[in-house]
Amino acid sequence: MTLYSWFVFFLAVQIIHFLGTWKLYQAAGRKSWEAAVPVYNSIVLMKIIGRPTWWTLLLFIPIINLIMFPVVWVETLRTFGKKSTLDTILGLFTLGFYIYYVNYTQKLEYHKDRKLTPENKTADTISSLLFAIIVATLVHTYVVQPYTIPTSSLEKSLLIGDFLFVSKINYGPRVPMTTVALPMVHDSIPLTKSKSYLSWPQLPYFRLPAIQKIKRCDIVVFNWPVDTVHYFFEPKGRPGVIKPIDKKSNYVKRCVGIPGDSLSIKDGFVFINGKKLVLPERAKPQYSYSVALDGKTPIDFEKLFKELDITDPAGFTSEKRDTLYLGSLTEAGAERFKNTPGVTAVIRKIDRTNDNRIFPHINKWSQDNMGPIYIPEAGKTVALNNESLPFYKEIITNYEGNKLELQGSKFLINGKPATTYTFKQNYYWMMGDNRHNSEDSRYWGYVPENHIVGKPVFIWMSWDTNGKGINKIRWSRVFTTVDGEGQPQSYFKYFLIALALYFVGDFVWRKKRENKA
Repeated sequence: MTLYSWFVFFLAVQIIHFLGTWKLYQAAGRKSWEAAVPVYNSIVLMKIIGRPTWWTLLLFIPIINLIMFPVVWVETLRTFGKKSTLDTILGLFTLGFYIYYVNYTQKLEYHKDRKLTPENKTADTISSLLFAIIVATLVHTYVVQPYTIPTSSLEKSLLIGDFLFVSKINYGPRVPMTTVALPMVHDSIPLTKSKSYLSWPQLPYFRLPAIQKIKRCDIVVFNWPVDTVHYFFEPKGRPGVIKPIDKKSNYVKRCVGIPGDSLSIKDGFVFINGKKLVLPERAKPQYSYSVALDGKTPIDFEKLFKELDITDPAGFTSEKRDTLYLGSLTEAGAERFKNTPGVTAVIRKIDRTNDNRIFPHINKWSQDNMGPIYIPEAGKTVALNNESLPFYKEIITNYEGNKLELQGSKFLINGKPATTYTFKQNYYWMMGDNRHNSEDSRYWGYVPENHIVGKPVFIWMSWDTNGKGINKIRWSRVFTTVDGEGQPQSYFKYFLIALALYFVGDFVWRKKRENKA
């Protein structure tokens, strides 16, 4: 939705509210026109139903308001004497329109001093549960979100089975664009694989202030730009469902190119503005290697793989078993292999074959050799011609919502001739550290700023499916930070100490209270 269409929608909601409640406002001793003034009408309604004014704010927060609206409908009905279970059911299942029936057909009795506390345990439990859901949804949507690492694209830095907390605050919380969705789930309802949201109405993109900008080498969670799905009511063979931006699948990669950069990849190494990118100490880029063996010296591969933390060796590539292929090995690991008796050579595999799957899909580059590529920056202008079009076509049409046409040898943008294009938002280049086992920007291009979700900051649990018993938990990774200098350090023992102190303190405090009593 555009800002104009959203304003029309908002205005329509205000008219619906006014038509259904103006008599209720009068019965409560207020003026009927107060039901028609946007925002002010909500403040007045909170006073009428005896609820705090700050509830008004919750009515205008996307997703949170989906929980608050039913609460306010029920509270309004009870304020005017409609307290029965049937009244509550009608209020909820008519999406609040039962209030119209009460407003126009019933004798209105305003109960100003009605009891606001729940009258039974069931009502009290429901009230507490709703409050907990509201708080959890606020935190999940605007502060921090749990996330699980599903793939090995950032192997060594983040492992499959890591459970993260992703901060929304660092890069600025993004106000949900999809306004009607189940709270605290992403694109589908768990177990059912059915949509958890309605595609309409959509809010325009808006992000709250950030405490930092995305820097090179930051690990970032974002919505996968080219995501479509094939299981939301779609028969096989269809191209898939186009998701709203904030409901596209969540990906996590390392940002290696920021707006304004010129990026190249040479023999697998990233270069920014002509200089080789220096990765932080915690980053462990991996490449594919072939390891030549003399075929005579016995090697304890199981011990060696365990020592180097290699979880997915590809195996031998020859019948003589004299060449071992490794799909993800660090440079330090390669050096360790070179110094292993029985190893005659360790050669890093470099892809130099032109591949049409590689962005911008012109069959000119490979995953290890590509560029230079300009990373678009908001407000910057580029020339628009046949050479630059493959790089920016998706940006112009999809990410920034323009109509692009070719008329003879001329380009038309929104019906007007154009020889240049000015970007409306920033873009980023994301890559996995596991270079030959990562589907990233090399394949689908830029990540728009409005697709950024947040920054992983904390690993609170790490689960190894190959472990046994208590060793299924990677204890050295529990309660470790994702960012920072040096090697990861676990703060789990400090958490246990703090937890023990809390329980001891709570026990002592209770004993003192009992002794005073």
